[in-house]
Amino acid sequence: MAYVVYILFSDVLNKYYVGQTQDLGSRLQRHNEGRVNFTSKGVPWKLIQSFECPDRSEAVHLESKIKKRG
Repeated sequence: MAYVVYILFSDVLNKYYVGQTQDLGSRLQRHNEGRVNFTSKGVPWKLIQSFECPDRSEAVHLESKIKKRG
């Protein structure tokens, strides 16, 4: 099953957030409803970019690589 690595931006916090999921629409909704503890203060979050990966291990690797770049 495909995974998606995504980059969000919050104007409120002026910060980016990187994550990975199998259901991007649902995950973005959870972020913007304040149901994700780490991102709840940055609502609303805007989707900046997404990358499809064939499996979770590749998604985790890409997510880590993006986070290390800053």
